[in-house]
Amino acid sequence: MKALRVHYTTTAAFAPINQANIAGIVKELKELKHPGINYSTWLLPDGKTFMHFDQFENEEAHSILTSLASFKKFDEELWASGLESEPVLEHVTLIAATGEFYK
Repeated sequence: MKALRVHYTTTAAFAPINQANIAGIVKELKELKHPGINYSTWLLPDGKTFMHFDQFENEEAHSILTSLASFKKFDEELWASGLESEPVLEHVTLIAATGEFYK
């Protein structure tokens, strides 16, 4: 299993565009129905700080996400947007959970 937490802050003006781009990723992932990808994004109370929490069955599943057209659009526009704080990517390790996760 590979689990990642990414957080960053956009400008207030770009936040709605970022949300739309994330919705595009979710739409494409739902259509793909890959059982080895769990993707979620959260918006913090300031309305412009995003936290992604992604779980992948393996590295191949992670590569599928990053190869999606919707992900490439999201990534390109995010970096061009003039971020207030750049993305911080952290690999996290599952200790315990009440739900099902990849092993």
